[in-house]
Order: sequence, then structure tokens, then C-alpha cells
Amino acid sequence: MSTFIAAAIQLNSQPDLSESMKQSKNAVEKAAGLNADFIALPENFPFMGDEKEKHRQAEPISQAVMEQIPQWAKTYQVTIMAGGFPVRAKSGKVFNRAILVNPKGEITAKYDKIHLFDVTLSDNESYCESETVEAGNPMPVVGRIEGTDDKAVSIGLSICYDVRFPELYRKLVDGGADLICVPAAFTRPTGKAHWKTLLRTRAIENTCFVIAPAQTGIHGTKRKTHGHSLIIDPWGRILADAGTEPGMAISDINLDLIDDVRRKLPSLRHRRM
Repeated sequence: MSTFIAAAIQLNSQPDLSESMKQSKNAVEKAAGLNADFIALPENFPFMGDEKEKHRQAEPISQAVMEQIPQWAKTYQVTIMAGGFPVRAKSGKVFNRAILVNPKGEITAKYDKIHLFDVTLSDNESYCESETVEAGNPMPVVGRIEGTDDKAVSIGLSICYDVRFPELYRKLVDGGADLICVPAAFTRPTGKAHWKTLLRTRAIENTCFVIAPAQTGIHGTKRKTHGHSLIIDPWGRILADAGTEPGMAISDINLDLIDDVRRKLPSLRHRRM
């Protein structure tokens, strides 16, 4: 599968599991109707709002995701990257998990967010993800999409704040990733300042595709996110940008471009560290 269509879904998810899952399904259905083969959902797609309430509802949220996402993948015959969503850990906290589901409805990879968003942006805006979330095992996770031409596509998984830690992405590409997913719910201040720059940098320095589905708008009463779901090619060109309204970024993905860029600019082979 050297060429396929990818969609990065952009949502305005709310602290309402039923409504957010309905919005997510409608978006997947629309992307499938546009012939997308690979559909990526953003961080917090089933529930976006107060973190303590999301933690409290972790079981029904994860159950809904694990039941419905495989059904959607089978129904629409697509591969879905869904994440992150809360999955209860033994500690009582939750993992912020992303999963990769193939058109048979099989979960072929799962990744628990490693880097947790504990920051103070201003006197009025601070976050401490580690209060409710347990960091995942610091190992790169690369899943695969089986192609119709016997060529599999390798997908590197990450979530949101991970994008600020380049060593993870280098390990994903060393593990064979052709394409890296960065599902996110970037805040407005950090999104405006860094979102496009960080994503383009990850694509350029690793000469790979980056697909970044995002949240947008106001969630509940306080959370505000940046939007601009992106698809970026190995040269750092933005192939699609969803702007600030719910919708999607959708584009053809030609994997032959990876080899072309790496022949012209073989920086991965020039590494000395």
C-alpha cells in the first residue's frame, strides 16, 4: 500500500460520553465516505472536560471505546487510530491510551502516553496530568497497516505532549515508522506558539509523514484548544490543515516520497550519535 488516503479528524469533544462518541462516529463515517483508508481521532475524543471527572468515568469511557471503535473499523473497512482515552491502571490512576484497529476490528497496537502535561502557563491556566494519569512504559510503539499489495505501512504512536520530546520520534523511525501519529488536545497558548513548528520539525528531522488530529474550541466551561489538525509530508510541507472548526484534514499519502526525500537528504544515515 504505497499510496492511500489519510484523514486527521478534528473534534470539539465535550464532557458527555454519548454525545462525543456520536460526533466521533459521524466524523469517521464522513471520512470513510471520502475514501479515507486510515482515520485518526484526536486525544480525548470520547470525553473532553474536567480531568477528575474523566478519571471518575474511566471505566464507561474505555468500555465504549473498546466496543465501538472495532465496530466502526469493520463497518467502514478502514484502519482507525483512536487516542487518547482513559484506561484504568492498577495504581488507581488511568493510562492515556491510543489504539490502532484494523479493518477486521482487531487491535494491532496500543500505546500509553509517556510524557505527562504538568505545566503552568499563567496564573489562570495550569495543568497537572500526572494527578490522574500514570505514565506509560517508555518504549516506542510501532503498529502496521497491512496493504493490498503486500506492503505494510508502519505507524508510530504518540500523544500530544510527547511531541516536545524528539528522542521518542527518532526511536519510532528507527523502529520502522513510515508515518507518525500525534493525536492532541493542544491548549490555545501553546498551540499558537508551537503546534505547527513542532510537528513540521518532527516530520523534517525524521523524513517521515506526520498525522496530527486535534481538538478545537471550548470543552465544557474552561478548556480551550487550538485546532489545526495537520497532515505533513517528509519534506515538512503541510498537505492539509483543518483550521479551527470541527472537521478533518485529509490528504493522499504517497509513501514513495519517503525514499525520495531520504535519497536527496540522507540525514538519518549521516548521524554520528
